[in-house]
Amino acid sequence: MLLIVLASLGSIIYGFTLLEEAPVTGNKCIGFGVVGIFLLAMPIFLIFESRGKKMKDYMLTDENIRKMKDPKKES
Repeated sequence: MLLIVLASLGSIIYGFTLLEEAPVTGNKCIGFGVVGIFLLAMPIFLIFESRGKKMKDYMLTDENIRKMKDPKKES
């Protein structure tokens, strides 16, 4: 995943340096870098970080609201 992030950031930086000489190619490099970060690296990060966690703990249910109001009465 680190390789994807570094390649994406490199592509964005390269696109900005290339922007004045070849605007079309520079915009493509910036676009590919953004796609790499948001459509590849972020979902991979979220999958790895959310592994083993219960989604019910993060949802706003009646039980969790009661826990927030009175944290001493956890069951």
